[in-house]
Amino acid sequence: MIGRTVAAERRTTADPPSHQGCAISPVDLRAPAHRGELRDRHEDGHRLHHLVWRLGPGLRVCSSAVLGGGIGTRAWILNAQVPGGYPRLDPDRHLAEIAAAEGLTGPGAGLMTAADVAAYTTGQDGGVTATVTAGLGVRGWAAAPETASPDTCPGPARSAASPFRPGTVNIVVTLPVALSDAALVNAVATATEAKVQALLDAGLDCSGTPTDAVCVAAPEPGPDGGEPFAGPRSAWGARIARAVHTAVLAGARTAP
Repeated sequence: MIGRTVAAERRTTADPPSHQGCAISPVDLRAPAHRGELRDRHEDGHRLHHLVWRLGPGLRVCSSAVLGGGIGTRAWILNAQVPGGYPRLDPDRHLAEIAAAEGLTGPGAGLMTAADVAAYTTGQDGGVTATVTAGLGVRGWAAAPETASPDTCPGPARSAASPFRPGTVNIVVTLPVALSDAALVNAVATATEAKVQALLDAGLDCSGTPTDAVCVAAPEPGPDGGEPFAGPRSAWGARIARAVHTAVLAGARTAP
């Protein structure tokens, strides 16, 4: 179904006792499309969520993730919620701890967000699935003046006196077809363009937040090298753009 958006549904459960570190509660809240799982954990008195994609063999990812970024074979993707005012200075190690607690092995890609991961949104188009978590408290324009504060948005949407609030728009895209190296990079660019279009369509005066991240997962290419293009007017790029636009628009309309 083209352009379908799925909002997370929460199951009512009693909160287990708080645990130190990254203890994972055995609660499967709801799985987003295309092999993702919404998981529940407790850290330092906070009840938090994370999404896990168990990709298995033969998949590679192009991403700007803080853990496992770049282009390469990845067995999993993790998008983890952290509290506002995140105090740790080792996010890659923190993500690795959460992954280990989930039993994830091998190389993976890990993202973080202060947004409510349980409120993820998705978009689907022609076999492409985009899953988005949207926190837009610290939004702004990419090309801001050098003197602009990183936690403010130029223009009427924000002011220098506005309080700091954590954000982050994280986008995970999965495709059923292999992409060449160039097409993987192009897919990240296409997803980003679609994100900005969706933010503007939602009435937000910004291009994103300073900590947005993108992951694109696709099968490893065979001898043919994979699809050569993923720009917005190519067959697969157009599907990526529509799926991402649907998911980001839904998330932006409800994000704090």
